[in-house]
Amino acid sequence: MNQITPPPKIEIIPSSAPFSEAQRSWLNGFFAGLLSDAPTPLSAEQGAAVMQGADADDGEAPWHDQTIPIAERMKLAEGRPLRRRMMAAMAQQDCGQCGYNCHDYSEAISSKAEGRLNLCVPGGKETARMLKSLYEEIDKVPAAASTPSTTPTAPAPVAEPGRSRDNPAPATFVSRRLLNKGGSEKETWHIEFDLSGCGLDYEVGDSFGIFAKNELGHVDQIIALLGASHTTQVRGRTLREVLTDEVSLAPAPDSLFELISFITGGAQREKARALAQGDDPDGDAATLDVMAVLQKFSGVRPHPEAFVEALEPLQPRLYSISSSHNATPGKLSLTVDCVRYVIGKRKRLGLASTFLAERVQPGDEVKVYVQKAHGFGLPQDSKIPIIMIGPGTGIAPFRAFLLDRRATGSVGRNWLFFGHQRSSCDFFYSDELNAMKTSGLLTRLSLAWSRDGDKKFYVQDRMREVGRELWSWLAEGAHVYVCGDAKRMAKDVERALVDIVAQHGARSTDEAVSFIGELKKKGRFQQDVY
Repeated sequence: MNQITPPPKIEIIPSSAPFSEAQRSWLNGFFAGLLSDAPTPLSAEQGAAVMQGADADDGEAPWHDQTIPIAERMKLAEGRPLRRRMMAAMAQQDCGQCGYNCHDYSEAISSKAEGRLNLCVPGGKETARMLKSLYEEIDKVPAAASTPSTTPTAPAPVAEPGRSRDNPAPATFVSRRLLNKGGSEKETWHIEFDLSGCGLDYEVGDSFGIFAKNELGHVDQIIALLGASHTTQVRGRTLREVLTDEVSLAPAPDSLFELISFITGGAQREKARALAQGDDPDGDAATLDVMAVLQKFSGVRPHPEAFVEALEPLQPRLYSISSSHNATPGKLSLTVDCVRYVIGKRKRLGLASTFLAERVQPGDEVKVYVQKAHGFGLPQDSKIPIIMIGPGTGIAPFRAFLLDRRATGSVGRNWLFFGHQRSSCDFFYSDELNAMKTSGLLTRLSLAWSRDGDKKFYVQDRMREVGRELWSWLAEGAHVYVCGDAKRMAKDVERALVDIVAQHGARSTDEAVSFIGELKKKGRFQQDVY
């Protein structure tokens, strides 16, 4: 019998190329299958280029826009590397609540440096579900194309106390003051903290992370639905303590539905399984927080320990800082809308907003941290004029900007667009702003009240009215800032800016869009939207 000689092993990727043996083997096999003729071995530099191409994209992130729904973002990211699709699943706010920005969080997950898939607070359940689905692809992606680098990720250094969500510091709650007057439909508070004890400072544009506690009455109702005692020991603490400050009682996680499906049967099991998979059998999934789930499956009583394990960790909440460290060292203020609403017959409460509005008391210590801003801050040159657009609580960072410019003696002109529902009861910081206008610090103050007339009138409408002057400021180098609602206001404001540039800058619509895009690239158009 003639001995069959095996074909020679094709070495397209040389041993000098910067890959592991497994990666080199995979790439050799991949290219051997594509090429029928004997290949020319690649140099180390060529191999590196191939490796980069396996995970490369064009460097752009068209989905990085808070106003685009997740389904559209994922479509924009189709065909991109896994880490880029993970980025598209984020909420696109670069808010820092996860401890990263959107790009870095996706990089950390895809490289397995970060295993927590539920840190994106604004993205909520839809982001967590998408990340979970994408995470399952990691082991299916060949090692050579799974991450942009084969170098192990070094553990991040532990930040100083109060500089990250993972190492908060204690700050003292000082006071709260209602900003609305009688007749308002809103409840907005000016909140003061003393930072002198923890030594924190900050820059205008930064955000403040608050670790709030769940409302005690809500906690006790959940314990009653479990049929448990509040003194039951869980994780070395009482059940009441754990439910108060360790776990989220807001939208129910899929893991809670999974737990219920394991300990029940029949129609209830099928319903719990469907909810765990993101289906909505009864049309009420969007309203199901932890208490509503226990009420929906009223005959099911999980063991307290298993119940706690099925819940998500309590996440911090971030608020734009509305004060200046240069103006009031050691002091910090926030401008907070209190969230209260009713579903069915039950009142729901915003976790941190009601904590700050009623539960925390003067002198209490609260776990906090400063989240540095990502591309949102005053221009380095204090002579540059700024245009600030911040209706409602969006005024927070712009109050800080104005206080800081006054404290540092900045000479740049300042134009504020502020709006809300009614001038008589919703004009936040009216005395301060009018005084700034009188002193000349606030060059222009343009107001818009949506409920004062027969027709709703918003900040973007006011912008169009004064479009010629606004274009003049832009032409003279002004920086533009927008703070507030991402889905409606921010989109409408940007559209108004495009129209103003087109009309008063003698440009086509496409040219005006490009002009605004250039402002963003140069850091002259910055947003803090949520």
